Amino acid sequence: MPSLAPQPSEPEDWRTGSAAVLEQALRDSRQHTLHSFDAVETALAAEGLRVPQRADLNLPLWELGHIGWFQRWWIGRFAQRRLGCEADPHSPRAPASALGRDEWFDSSAVPHGSRWSLPLPAAHLQRLELTAGLEETLLALASASQSEGKSESENDARLYFFRLALAHEDMHHEASLYMAQQLGLPRADPGWVSPALPAARLQIELPSAGFVQGQAPTGFAFDNELQAHVVDQPGYRIDSRVLNWADFLEFVEAGAYDQPQWWSDQACAWIALQQPQAPRYLRRAGSTWQQQRWGRWQMLDLSGPAMHLNAFEAEAWCRWAGRRLPSEAEWERAALQAGPLFSWGQVWEWTADAFQPYPGFKPHPYSDYSAPWFGSRRVLRGASWCTQPRLHHARYRNFYTPERNDIFAGFRTCAP
Repeated sequence: MPSLAPQPSEPEDWRTGSAAVLEQALRDSRQHTLHSFDAVETALAAEGLRVPQRADLNLPLWELGHIGWFQRWWIGRFAQRRLGCEADPHSPRAPASALGRDEWFDSSAVPHGSRWSLPLPAAHLQRLELTAGLEETLLALASASQSEGKSESENDARLYFFRLALAHEDMHHEASLYMAQQLGLPRADPGWVSPALPAARLQIELPSAGFVQGQAPTGFAFDNELQAHVVDQPGYRIDSRVLNWADFLEFVEAGAYDQPQWWSDQACAWIALQQPQAPRYLRRAGSTWQQQRWGRWQMLDLSGPAMHLNAFEAEAWCRWAGRRLPSEAEWERAALQAGPLFSWGQVWEWTADAFQPYPGFKPHPYSDYSAPWFGSRRVLRGASWCTQPRLHHARYRNFYTPERNDIFAGFRTCAP
């Protein structure tokens, strides 16, 4: 099986780039999708590609079909795609293909728990469907490129759903790596490795100032990134990097999981239910620590980024250390203004903020992307080592429920 290591972002970014940039990225994303699925199919052959029915997992066959369905739903079947984020998502669509039926793969309409009982097409049929769907998408993209050269806003509208489909597929690729780690499957490709952290965790000082948070409406942006607005910030100090294992394990070795003074009420309820004594995928082996990676236990690299931590663990460490999590505006400002000293992209980073809309929020046609999750999830910033490099963006907002520790997430801290 050929190696498909993550590639650096294109010279012309996919959020603002031309149709030619998008074509290359869409082809690359599909290669990663199929490569990852091939590895999962081999690893789960004896189980018939079945995985446990859990809220944080999907059947690999369902994931594969959903990726192809999503691309056709918003591009091949959607007559209003040229209108971009002004399109009416409820306008009539062309019929679904026999292998990509809405009643199987529409994540907005198919309850998660029901997906294990669906009569999903076999893997070889789904590969054919993905090939046909990508060809259809690239033909539509070629047609859109022939109209390039008008206003920037018109170009952005014509390319909006191609950019959305690319981001969606890349996100599902990262989710497939979460699943492989959770199920102890072999790593799909050795190119996806955790990068080294800078040795020193320094303090970056940022003075009081007004900061413009959020995106201007040019190029592609997710609906929750838009509506740029000024945030008045007191001065603060923020870590130059995320915590490494040496930083975090001092807290663990002090018996912190049995010391309720460090934990919120919600976190104490999580501890009572899960009874953790260490972060997920870690265990003590004598006087040392081991980490489970892709189904194998290995010596823990104490200089590596602390990961698979949930928001409760991040907040508890901060209370123990007399620090706090940054707000997402503080994180965003540091990423944009602090220069190369602010190291990010190793793990997703928990912030102090609940996921909420910016003032003036307006949902985009894919209305289930953001709005249903406001108030119930916590914002993470940055990217992880399993995130496609082209998705790394200082204003991107990720969001998960605070107990999730299957994702490649850690944190950095702040102080006044």
